[in-house]
Amino acid sequence: MRSGFKFNLLFLAAFLSALLVKAQHKSSDFSDLVPFVTTPIEVVKAMLEIAEINPNDILYDLGSGDGRISIYAAQQYGIRSIGVEIDADLVNLANQNAKEAGVKDLVSFIEGDLFELDLSQATVLTLYLFPDINLKLRPRILEMKAGTRIISHRFDMGDWEPDKVQKIKLPDGKEHIIYLWVLKD
Repeated sequence: MRSGFKFNLLFLAAFLSALLVKAQHKSSDFSDLVPFVTTPIEVVKAMLEIAEINPNDILYDLGSGDGRISIYAAQQYGIRSIGVEIDADLVNLANQNAKEAGVKDLVSFIEGDLFELDLSQATVLTLYLFPDINLKLRPRILEMKAGTRIISHRFDMGDWEPDKVQKIKLPDGKEHIIYLWVLKD
């Protein structure tokens, strides 16, 4: 079996499992529905490049996992970043990774619900979440200040037209899509 097919099959299985959990719980809380899937470093680089990061930016990474986006942004651009993750073990791992990378003074990772987070300080928002969660986030995103850049790995925002779309083909042959939206006045 090709590795790309295996990855897509694994991702589909995780997504269907999440839908089953959602149907059983009939809850509007999506916190338990996004499995931890890492973003390849090549995709992290491209996400930050498409966002045109500058030293004054403050990045919020929703569903930050092991912290790689925030840590890379701090290392390469010297910007402050906050990662939000629902899984306490991943928060601990991300904090340890930041410490080992020497950027603990620039990044922080918190355990929390991304739907309850104050996003007002963010100038860049990164996402690798399922489409239904992206859609649920839209009202919160619209409250953010004009000029804020939203970058999503793999999944769009429904009928929101992206400002840019970039496809990246990795050496293993897998293709990744990055979407960018810039909030308007």
